Amino acid sequence: MTGPLQGVRIIDMTTVLMGPYATQILGDLGADVVKVEPPTGDTVRDVGPRRHDGMAGIFLHVNRSKRSVVLDLKKPAGREALLRLAADADVLIYNVRPQAMARLNLGYEEIARVNPRILYVGVYGYGQGGPYAAKSAYDDLIQGAVAIPSLAKTAGADVPRYAPSAIADRIVALAAANAVTAGLFHRLRTGEGQAIDVPMFETMAQFVLGDHMGGLTFDPPIGPSGYARILDHNRRPYRTKDGYVCVLVYNDKQWRKFFDMIGRPGLMDNDPRFATIGERTRHINELYQMVAEVMPTRTSAEWIALLEAADMPVMQLHTIDSLLADPHLGAVGFFDVVEHPTEGAIRSMAIPSQWSKTPPQVARQAPRLGEHSAEVLAEAGYSAADIHKLAEEGATVLAPAAQ
Repeated sequence: MTGPLQGVRIIDMTTVLMGPYATQILGDLGADVVKVEPPTGDTVRDVGPRRHDGMAGIFLHVNRSKRSVVLDLKKPAGREALLRLAADADVLIYNVRPQAMARLNLGYEEIARVNPRILYVGVYGYGQGGPYAAKSAYDDLIQGAVAIPSLAKTAGADVPRYAPSAIADRIVALAAANAVTAGLFHRLRTGEGQAIDVPMFETMAQFVLGDHMGGLTFDPPIGPSGYARILDHNRRPYRTKDGYVCVLVYNDKQWRKFFDMIGRPGLMDNDPRFATIGERTRHINELYQMVAEVMPTRTSAEWIALLEAADMPVMQLHTIDSLLADPHLGAVGFFDVVEHPTEGAIRSMAIPSQWSKTPPQVARQAPRLGEHSAEVLAEAGYSAADIHKLAEEGATVLAPAAQ
């Protein structure tokens, strides 16, 4: 491994999407991520298409660069094994409610008692100082809590709609990965471990309100909430003669070129509504309506060629299927068909960032349930006989040899 987090060990007690995506990022960056699963496994193992039980596509895309160990934390022997793993770890990250960790007697105090230098990172729904502290949280609920469906309706959807991607899970996962790396940097300077909480609600509230606080930023308010350009119902892929195309004309230079292109030269000089970015924002509906009306006069290919020749922002509208065949992603090697030890050929996505000195790399493909139980427990000091006894007691599960 050559990644910048080489030598960092992470005990990953997360499941589903948010936590596993965060720890996959850290694993790709070189950390040794030990995924601790209950005997039934991560629930997302069987969500969606799969060749074998427990190895569905979504699971494969958020659990690479990890090892899997099964521990039943409700059994004393399973909890003791977790504490032994934590004693030699740099980070423990979980995404259940803190109340659940407390019921397992695995709160920060218990973990810090065996390893005071550890980073104890909670990624869950709501900050613990408010009335929502004990509420459960999922991506859909958090999207609703921070007004994303309401914004979609304001922007033209027929009814409030969730974004068709688990954006809350993935955005908060990025925040969690940032928190872990910053916490590790602090510990490097001071030697201090600490508890770090990354609540979904507050993280996403900041994300959304950064765009849409608007006039409510000021006290007293000087205008309504909402970023008018983003919320305009014409802010969408424009219909062309034969399909759709994505266009964003933004600054003065670009609008002047665009008005010339559609046969309306001098419009910025003659119509004060379009003279400055401030006025254009106030009259964004009329402006975008003008673009929507002219786009069907040419094909998508004609518009792309014309706008690119003028160095103006334009992009084709992909579907998921066409995105997989995108020529740029092909040229940069974003997709690779790799051979999974048990699942056969799978399409894997590259690590997006590029590093000149410590390039991240995929350590291994997503593990089978308990694939590394014996290996990880042996590293924690358990003998073969001890491991066999844990398995007999149901405190762990040992995966059969790969076929």
